[in-house]
Amino acid sequence: MLILVAPLNWGLGHASRCIPLIHRFLNEGHDVMLGGDGESLTLLKQHFPQLPVLCLATLNIRYSRSPRQTRAVLRALPQLLRNALQDHYILKDCLRTTPIDKVISDNRFGLYSPKTHCVYITHQIHIRLPRTWRWAEPIANALHTRIYKRYNELWIPDYEDLSCSLAGDLSHPAPTTPQTQYIGPLSRFSLPAQTATTDLQADVVAVLSGLEPQRTIIEQQLIQRFADSQEQVLIIQGLVNRPKTRIHRRNITIIPHLPDSELLPILQQAHTIIARSGYSTIMDLHTLGMLPKAELIPTPGQPEQEYLATHIKHFITNSIINN
Repeated sequence: MLILVAPLNWGLGHASRCIPLIHRFLNEGHDVMLGGDGESLTLLKQHFPQLPVLCLATLNIRYSRSPRQTRAVLRALPQLLRNALQDHYILKDCLRTTPIDKVISDNRFGLYSPKTHCVYITHQIHIRLPRTWRWAEPIANALHTRIYKRYNELWIPDYEDLSCSLAGDLSHPAPTTPQTQYIGPLSRFSLPAQTATTDLQADVVAVLSGLEPQRTIIEQQLIQRFADSQEQVLIIQGLVNRPKTRIHRRNITIIPHLPDSELLPILQQAHTIIARSGYSTIMDLHTLGMLPKAELIPTPGQPEQEYLATHIKHFITNSIINN
């Protein structure tokens, strides 16, 4: 069976959570083709350099520098729709010559076709909008439902039991259809892996990702925050297309990206991990048992991350009480 796996290029989270799926498909003896664009595709190619690639429509969304992202998202909507339409026709053309048996689309709206079995992955069944746009949530959810109903299956990377859900109200309740299933959290750290030796050590590790310019803004804020600290700080920029070089600023080391085998021991020995409250990051930290030492900072004006940051605080508290 040939399976196309294609994540949305919106930060690195959609791509990173596809990594364990790709490993599973390969271990089951299937052939896999990578699909995507930008840095998310680069990340997959770094993990699976031997796999063929289908280049999909390029998505180049930027956030605003202000704490409100409403205008940025509204500006992005035409590009998202155009991107989905381009994806749809790229897949249609590909299917004329390549017998793809299954398509796994992580939040890419246009990767569906009646000529193959298509799966849509999302943790956000119930979309959160900024407070002033809360009235439009039913409209947004109806549009999203129309999108994933075009697919043969809907996979939700979360626990089915709401009491231990990582996404909380974002993923519950789900449509009660045979096509819908909770598949559990997806994390690249759920795979058995050999840790690599590294000379990098830090008391505080910041793992960054997300859209510009907010990714750069939080990096600059962290540099200012720890400039006079006695702690050793490592900032991993989440820039997979940059050469692996180091910048040293007294107690702060900045590096574009690290492979998982080098990142894991650094996270294990750090006493604090700073990251955006993106869902893939939360799944990674949950899998590693490191949520209690995480400082999750939502991207300003992104209601999903704002909700998740609050939800995970309650999740940690309840876990501690129950244990």
